[in-house]
Amino acid sequence: MVLEGDVGAGLIAIGAGLAVGLTGLGTGMAEKDIGAAAVGAITEDLSLFGKAMIFMVLPETIVIFGLVIAILGIFVM
Repeated sequence: MVLEGDVGAGLIAIGAGLAVGLTGLGTGMAEKDIGAAAVGAITEDLSLFGKAMIFMVLPETIVIFGLVIAILGIFVM
């Protein structure tokens, strides 16, 4: 016999995993292109290093948002 609470907890866990996993996948795809462009820009002009690092960090915030949603789903729901 399956209890309703067990199914709900399982669905919340699946949702949390999807939130973190899909945001991680999206961030990886974004960083691939940004990283290649950053290396090319730094190769031509070393003064662009700071700007390139800022652009490399921006997609990381997407994963943090996914992690926040997962934590809210697990602990608040």
